[in-house]
Amino acid sequence: MISLLNPDDPHEPFPPVDTAERDPDGLLAVGGDLSPTRLLNAYRLGIFPWYSDEQPILWWSPDPRTVLFPDRIKISKSLKKTLRNRHYDFKFDHAFSEVIKQCATPQPGREETWITDEMMAAYNQLHQLGHAHSAEVWEEDRLVGGLYGVAIGRVFFGESMFSHSRDASKVALVHLANTMDQHGFGLIDCQVYTAHLVSLGAEEIDRSHFTQILDRYCPLAGFPGRWDQGLIQS
Repeated sequence: MISLLNPDDPHEPFPPVDTAERDPDGLLAVGGDLSPTRLLNAYRLGIFPWYSDEQPILWWSPDPRTVLFPDRIKISKSLKKTLRNRHYDFKFDHAFSEVIKQCATPQPGREETWITDEMMAAYNQLHQLGHAHSAEVWEEDRLVGGLYGVAIGRVFFGESMFSHSRDASKVALVHLANTMDQHGFGLIDCQVYTAHLVSLGAEEIDRSHFTQILDRYCPLAGFPGRWDQGLIQS
């Protein structure tokens, strides 16, 4: 049975992830709130919110889980050419609120968005607290691509990405993976399968394996605070 969460108790425990539904895959709980306490508790357990405007907050922990090990990023010949020839600059946390806004904007092939105003406000708050971060690609002074997510210890939980120029979101992920690898991160969580992510080296692992990795890397000393102030550099 799907658990109902109390919106007035952000410390309320989540049910065990192995009790999540099989159909729809990974649905674990409904309700609650998007407070920093509840969101960080969720991510630490391998749970994330995903819902649309007309729905209550839905919490998920799918099995299998799509992840990217930072040292296994795949760079195609065409992407190597983009990295070599395009005059892109890469930055962390320079324009977090704009990144999430662009991720929420409908694009060709993605006419609907699950990033509600409530979600944007919640992740902007996590960013202000030093837990959520953006990886950005700039062309001169224009933000052309990027992604955002949440960091706990040495795990980065990716949420969404966008691109307004050739391979810009891929470039953001490549730089993120390389930086995570340099700083001892064990995992980039990609949540659910997409061919786009798999082409970059993402793979599916059992949920039990995923939570074991979280247990190993989330307790490690991380990099709280803004990542554009020298704590993390590419």
